[in-house]
Amino acid sequence: MDFFIILAFLVFFVLMLKHILYQNTDKPSIPFPLPIIGHLHLIKKPLHRTLAKLSDKYGPILFLRYGFRKVLLISSPSVVEECLTKNDIAFANRPHLIVGEHLGYNCTSLVWASYSDHWRNLRRITALEVLSSYRLQLLSSVRTEEVRSLVQQLFGNSDGQNFHKVEFKTMFFELTLNVLMRMIAGKRYYGENLEDLDEAKHFRAIVTESFYLIGTPNLADYLPFLRRFDLQQLEKRMVKSGKARDSFMQKLLDESREKKHVATKKDGQEKMTMIDVLLLQQNSDPEYYTDEIIKGIIATLLTAGTDTSSLTMEWALSLLLNHPEILKMARDEIDKEVGQERFLEESDLPKLPYLNNIINETLRLYPTGPVVIHESGKDCTVGGFHFNPERFEGIEKEKEGYKFIPFGSGRRRCPGEGLATRIIGLTLGTLIQCFEWKRVGKEMVNMSEGTGLTLPRAYPLVAMCRPNPAIKHMITTQI
Repeated sequence: MDFFIILAFLVFFVLMLKHILYQNTDKPSIPFPLPIIGHLHLIKKPLHRTLAKLSDKYGPILFLRYGFRKVLLISSPSVVEECLTKNDIAFANRPHLIVGEHLGYNCTSLVWASYSDHWRNLRRITALEVLSSYRLQLLSSVRTEEVRSLVQQLFGNSDGQNFHKVEFKTMFFELTLNVLMRMIAGKRYYGENLEDLDEAKHFRAIVTESFYLIGTPNLADYLPFLRRFDLQQLEKRMVKSGKARDSFMQKLLDESREKKHVATKKDGQEKMTMIDVLLLQQNSDPEYYTDEIIKGIIATLLTAGTDTSSLTMEWALSLLLNHPEILKMARDEIDKEVGQERFLEESDLPKLPYLNNIINETLRLYPTGPVVIHESGKDCTVGGFHFNPERFEGIEKEKEGYKFIPFGSGRRRCPGEGLATRIIGLTLGTLIQCFEWKRVGKEMVNMSEGTGLTLPRAYPLVAMCRPNPAIKHMITTQI
């Protein structure tokens, strides 16, 4: 009986405290935090929709508390600009999360490291040595070959006359992973003519587990006293997955050394993989370019470059199926600029502004990183459109300023933007050029959003496809 009296008193005390602290004040209105858990009870799936609703209710600058972590939620373009320009250094850190310890080499990899000399070195290496325009151009044949292989696969599954069903989630994911793995290590793990099926299966299992662990919120990150109990059994899986990933990455490095691909006259620059480039740097500065640093960069490329690009392509095609008039305009542009006697190339992409507008509009409506997370390193002061690709006409570098930042901005802007736009543009443009597409039925494609670190579709995209009669001759003779 005494317990219920105490409980009733505590409830009354909390309600009175809420009334005193959160009423009649000139401070911005914020939701009332519960004891210990703060505002965690307000967080529902999908996260970005929950945060948007909170912003609509309480304003563009909102203070929240996730357990013992303080969170500043910003949804105003002008305030975002202030954070990523005037206060860019202050907000250039990353929150220290448990998953970063086990899958990010104790939070020292590019994604997980906070702003420091070490992070600046990693950023420089990635931008200048691995993902530079020059390096991407040298490896353009890899992307071309994989996209052509996809065309061949779709054509082979067709009788050449009738529409047939295609499931895109798996197809796009395998495409992007093949592209990245060939660029990183010269290997492909999906499709035909695989050298090592067991290694391919092992790689797929590692990637699947990594994405799950990175995308699953861990309560122990916000309520540290729960870590010793591991109630969600996440850290146990992180430890196991981290060891498996590290072993796999080390094997890739060792194989590259054994094949002596680094800086050999026989192979030349064109044959060098990203691992080769990094091992070449290791030869000149072994104290800094340790195996752990190189493995962290490789893991970052795989984690950040696969789901994001594949999901963007899936969302883009979903939107085009619901807007066939826009799909036709995109094909008309490709027919005019590329023609029907050769395949679209990466070099054609700058001449296809409408296709680029479609990609930008997709990123605006369904950004694969809908919540950009930064952590402040010091105290500082921080002050409805339908599907319409035409909004991006005439917009090149700024793209509506800080209303449109799908790759982030400031010091932590994604260094893989150039690679992503190449893969997405080449794949989407080639599929529009080579095939005719339509919805499975009369109903519009369901655009419901799923949950996860990125922004997946709730239901994998399935569409009807058949070879474009105007260029079927080209598919049969050139592939």
